[in-house]
Amino acid sequence: MSVGEEIRTEQAQAQQSLATGAARNLATTTKSTPQMQEISSRWLLRRLPWVQVQGGTYRVNRRLSYSVGDGRVTFVKTGGQVQVIPAELGELPALRAYEDLEVLGELARRCEQLEFAPGETLASFGSQVDGVFLLAHGRAEKVGTGPYGDDSVLGVLADGSYFGDACVIDPEAIWEYTTRAVTRCTVLVLPRREVELVAERAESLRTHLAQVQAIPQQRTNKYGEKEIDLSAGHVGEPAIPTTFVDYEPAPREYELSVTQTVLRIHTRVADLYNQPMNQTEQQLRLTVEALKERQEHELVNNREFGLLNNCEYDQRLQPHDGAPSPDDMDELLSRRRGSKLFLAHPRAIAAFGRECNKRGLYPESVEVDGRRVPSWRGVPIFPCDKIPISEARTTSIICMRTGEEDAGVIGLRQSGIPDEIEPSLSVRFMGINEQAIMSYLVTAYYSAAVLVPDALGILENVEIGRRP
Repeated sequence: MSVGEEIRTEQAQAQQSLATGAARNLATTTKSTPQMQEISSRWLLRRLPWVQVQGGTYRVNRRLSYSVGDGRVTFVKTGGQVQVIPAELGELPALRAYEDLEVLGELARRCEQLEFAPGETLASFGSQVDGVFLLAHGRAEKVGTGPYGDDSVLGVLADGSYFGDACVIDPEAIWEYTTRAVTRCTVLVLPRREVELVAERAESLRTHLAQVQAIPQQRTNKYGEKEIDLSAGHVGEPAIPTTFVDYEPAPREYELSVTQTVLRIHTRVADLYNQPMNQTEQQLRLTVEALKERQEHELVNNREFGLLNNCEYDQRLQPHDGAPSPDDMDELLSRRRGSKLFLAHPRAIAAFGRECNKRGLYPESVEVDGRRVPSWRGVPIFPCDKIPISEARTTSIICMRTGEEDAGVIGLRQSGIPDEIEPSLSVRFMGINEQAIMSYLVTAYYSAAVLVPDALGILENVEIGRRP
């Protein structure tokens, strides 16, 4: 007998009770329901006020606005050469709605590429504006003069921003602030003289610029809306002005979007393996959870109705130092009344916390739905991992006012659809095929609408990396 056989024989002789391995054959295990890592807190879905939409469409009516518009310019980079996409020049207020791509292409080819080092001046206050500056890459500050002659930072410009566009329709325009590079900047300059030369040869451009010059003559309020004539503080019997409120002739309409999938379950599984948990119910539960995660992702990122893509550019801010500071959050709050919540990636919240710690600030948390969440100035900061982080380790922080009564941001859905298990979410049995597989169509209808532009603001290009 070998040594190994002798050892096993001795162990068998020494055993005095039933081994656990054999005992498990007679035991019943306690099982958990199927777990899923993808499930998040989904604060956006929970805090967004949902409005019932009949007919699948929601129309946002607003006062007529004469503002030309504002946008952001996109570039293409080939090696060290940067070029503006011709159609993107249509984002300039003076060229908004101008669609002659041949003329826009000619303007794009006449742009000059310039490089500025940190601290260099791009444009000086009081001098004549001689060209449109398109910031392809980098960060720059708009610097004005304070009440006591010191410098005051009026705003921050980043990739895609532009300034000096007033010279296109006003040859006498002057710089109202100084622009200074904070980081290394790559800028394309479209000289005013080049625009004039192209306009001399292109009648369509000449006509378009003449029409744009007439727009500022309209009486508007600071938001670009047609002014309502009023009289106040008068005495005696003066003539009271008459007025009316005009509406946008073509208001925007939001159609409900859809997220769907077909869940398949074999009838043998559904019939035989339903104890202690129903297989069909568990399959549907996890599918619905994944569908809700995608729903929140679309509400943040969808190109048509997502929050990140529907924020007006004058409501987009840039951080002064890269990382999200208390000053940046205050400026974001100051752009709107009655802000109800912030949305930020958890790593952005951590970055903001580090900036507060550096200044010795310890923001209070608030209780929402029985949970403690961080806040700033009493406005809760909810985590949302659907807000993307770029390859450059930057992200965005969203601030918004919500609700129809406050002209804020609202969610759209249609309740009462067939086979509904939750408002605007249905599970519809589709039948059994020849392979004995059952199919269920899982559907969610939803969208979001920004009722007025200042209801939604974004702090962009927030750096989340730790600084040495």
